Order: sequence, then structure tokens, then C-alpha cells
Amino acid sequence: MPARTVPVRAFAALGAVAVLVAGLSACASASDDKDPEHRSFDLQGRTLTVDTDDSALEIVASDDHAAGKIEVTRWFSGSVAVGSDPEVTWKMDGDRLVLRMHCSGVVANCAAKHRVEVPRGIAVDVKDGDGSVRASGFEDALNIRTGDGSVHVTDSSGPLELRTDDGSVRASVSSRRVRAHTGDGSVRLELDTVPDRVESRTGDGSVTISLPRAAYKVSTDTGDGSVDVSVPTDDTSAHVVDARSGDGKITVRTAN
Repeated sequence: MPARTVPVRAFAALGAVAVLVAGLSACASASDDKDPEHRSFDLQGRTLTVDTDDSALEIVASDDHAAGKIEVTRWFSGSVAVGSDPEVTWKMDGDRLVLRMHCSGVVANCAAKHRVEVPRGIAVDVKDGDGSVRASGFEDALNIRTGDGSVHVTDSSGPLELRTDDGSVRASVSSRRVRAHTGDGSVRLELDTVPDRVESRTGDGSVTISLPRAAYKVSTDTGDGSVDVSVPTDDTSAHVVDARSGDGKITVRTAN
């Protein structure tokens, strides 16, 4: 039986793709963009929803900008070997800031990062499909949800609801009400004001909650892990701490 042959043009095509793959093998990083874009958007009302599908996000409450304006900085790096050119878009739809990245094709390699500066006094709701979220400076309600990525909040005093399906949750705040949930990852909460209620959940990971000295009503539950509660406890206390982990150690302690 004669040997089967592959046309030369097929080899050439395979070789071209191999070269493209080799050239794009390094992961894209938004920090590679040395000339980020800036844009201002008008905001009506006292609430803002940030809706992004695939971007690292930094949200900052600031006194430096005029009321009714939000400032957005965008970094983007990306390439597609075969297919349409990658694209990032941004628009304001009522009180919703919509951030999108379109990157598909053969060997698509893209990354985006956004920094959103918000006037103080605005309640913010973040919905990130895939990406880490960092936030700081909020005195009003802050609600963060990301499908895949870490959440880190600092220097905030408003009510917090922090949720990720896959990633760690960190908060160093003076908020009086905190809810922190992750499907897979650790939770670390450091509070410098005696809270009314702290609720923490993780499917797989440790939970560490550091609190100012006071008496707390503490409830804990872990499927597989130790529990260490060293704060003063009182089942009649109005300061409630509820910590649960499917698989991981739980620590509730007095802050140093």
C-alpha cells in the first residue's frame, strides 16, 4: 500500500500556527499597557453598579472628583493569532457602568484592568464574571460578587457583602456589618470597630476573624478542621459572629 502523503501547504499552515503559538505563549498582562486610557462618566443618583465580564477591578471612593462624575482608567493588552482583533468597550447605562472585553480566536491572549474612582457617598454594587476585585475608602454599602477571583477591601466603614465562587476574601475595615462568602478559598477579616454582625462562609478553606476586645455571641461550624475561639463570649451579646467552613480551621480572636 502506498504511503499517504500530506500536502506541503498543510505543513506550511501547521508551521505558521506553531510560530504564532510560540510567539504568543506568554500570558498577557494588563500591566504591559504603558499608556492606559481615561474617561469620565456622568452618574445620576446615589448608587452605582459596575458590571464587568473579565477584568481585574479596583474601586476607590475619592474626594478628588466632582459630584455626579466617575473616573475610569483602563489598561489592556491582547492579541489573537487567527480571528477578529480583540476589543474592550465601556459605557454608562443609567446607573450601570458596563465594561466588556471581547477576545476570541486561535491562540487568543488578552488581559484587562480597570480602576474606577467614585465620589464619596455612593453605594456600589460590583458584578465581575471573572477577575479579582480590590476596593477601598467606602463609607456606604459595598456589595462585591465575582465568579472567579480574590476580593480585598480596606479602609471602609459601610456595610459589606463580599462573595466569590473561587478565591480568597480579605477585609481590613471598620464596618459594623460584614458578610463574606467564598466557594473555595480562605477568609480573613480584620475589624477595628466592634461589629453588630459578622458572617463568614467558605466551602473549602480557613476562616480567621480578628475583633476588638468585647463580648460576642459566637457560633462556628466546620466539616473538617479545628476551631479556636479566644474572644470573650456571651450568648446574650448583641454583637454576633457566625463562622462556617466545609473544610478548614476556624479562628476567632482578639486583634493584637
